[in-house]
Amino acid sequence: MTGVASVVPRASDECALRTATNSGPVAPQAQIWVLAATILGSSIAFIDGTVVNVALPTLQRDFHATSADLQWVIEAYSLFLSALILVGGSLGDRLGRRRVFAFGVALFTVASIACGAAPNIGFLIAARCVQGVGGACLVPGSLAIISAAFDPDHRGKAIGTWAGFTTITTVIGPVLGGFLVQHATWRWVFFINVPLAALTLLLLYRFVPESRDEQISGRLDWLGAVCITGSLGGIVFGLIEAGPLGFGDPVVRFSLVAGVVLLVVFVLIEMRAPAPMMPLDVFRSRTFTGTNLLTLLLYGGLGGSLYFFPFDLQQVEGYTPTAAGAAFLPFPLIVFALSRWTGGLIQHYGAKLPLIIGPVVTGVGFLLFTLPDIGGSYWTTFFPGVVVMSLGMSLVIAPLTTAVMNAVETHRSGVASGVNNAVSRAAGLLAIAVLGLVVASTFNSNLDSHLNSLHVSPHVRSFMVAQQTKLAGASLPPGSTATQRAQLDHALKESFVSGFRAAMIVAAGLAVVCALLAAWLIEGKPPQAKKEEQAA
Repeated sequence: MTGVASVVPRASDECALRTATNSGPVAPQAQIWVLAATILGSSIAFIDGTVVNVALPTLQRDFHATSADLQWVIEAYSLFLSALILVGGSLGDRLGRRRVFAFGVALFTVASIACGAAPNIGFLIAARCVQGVGGACLVPGSLAIISAAFDPDHRGKAIGTWAGFTTITTVIGPVLGGFLVQHATWRWVFFINVPLAALTLLLLYRFVPESRDEQISGRLDWLGAVCITGSLGGIVFGLIEAGPLGFGDPVVRFSLVAGVVLLVVFVLIEMRAPAPMMPLDVFRSRTFTGTNLLTLLLYGGLGGSLYFFPFDLQQVEGYTPTAAGAAFLPFPLIVFALSRWTGGLIQHYGAKLPLIIGPVVTGVGFLLFTLPDIGGSYWTTFFPGVVVMSLGMSLVIAPLTTAVMNAVETHRSGVASGVNNAVSRAAGLLAIAVLGLVVASTFNSNLDSHLNSLHVSPHVRSFMVAQQTKLAGASLPPGSTATQRAQLDHALKESFVSGFRAAMIVAAGLAVVCALLAAWLIEGKPPQAKKEEQAA
């Protein structure tokens, strides 16, 4: 899911290690309220990243939306979040972390109200764009505020508390979203943000002091931000629209070419900018380059393939929204339970070995998702794949974060975490578009074969072909017999299962490539051995 890449909050995701310049840590009696405000504020973004996917099948039915429309519901938010998150962090350092964090919460909330009140799918997509801008101001701020408010002796415990509570809210999110969709309306998936945001803003202005980096210099890299937003937008638009229009369509071609050209321009700007939003010199480290490539491919495969998981569960397997939301619960629970243990592996074995084994195990989990057909118990169909994939990702997350941080000098750890965070979010953005093509192409091919074998009339065929863009959510032709409707419904479900399997196979292939990249690029020595070598 698009939130899957960030299902379990990571300290590195929030650029927590930026150097804070302010008046000093807050009073002990106020620190609990600082924690409460940052946890609540972060929870808005983390919950939104997991609950919206559960609502997508219902959105498709209510708005008669196509598969491309639903992809844009996710992609619009991810586009602006991933492209502007580094700018959001820099704004907080310059203008004040509390101020920018509060602005992000407020903008995110106004956009959430607009999402919940959306009269059509186009309005919803536009509101999701605004949500992404709010998220880009909100997401980088929570741990930066904690870092500024707590002294070094108590900062680690505070960050651990933040991680624990935000993980709990992330776990609750899909189940809560499924319950709201099933028993109320999908609109409450967005409206639930309003009371949380109101309480966050109250705590922020009552208890959280302002902080900023007084030593920071240079202008914000607005030109770079515009170019990377345009680049990602052009590439994603071209890939999504290539499904219904084809790669030969002039609009698709222009969009893809423009996206690539803007990406080249972005790189040139970052090479010359005095204060680039993404300093390219950090990529001189093989390990840093390797970890970010691994992040791009593995988190892309994860988020892209599992975007389709709720559709398979609800539209094919007949799960309720609540059950679909609960189906992925083992992932955050397993990762959270094992994160401390896997983090300790680095001291003994270094990051390289876990980053080779972890993607392979994750890839096996992806392949297990290709085994279930239509029907069967969750415990014997999808549960094994979720567990194995979770075990693999447990081996990856902590070593990957550590390797990213260790690949650069300590004073640049904030830059490193920010770049890696942006890459992880861009990974899901691009992967949903790419794997959407894989699913749509496989679905269309299989549905065409089913229609041939059923020998349907030209009228029925033309109706079903016109519905292909809705995938498993396609309507059945009116006036058809009960037998024919059952056959066509089965054909739709079988075709979607084939597309879902194809996406999982691609994701498994990306995981294997990640293991090879880790073997080639990641530093293999454990920290202790490296220290002893340097001392000698």
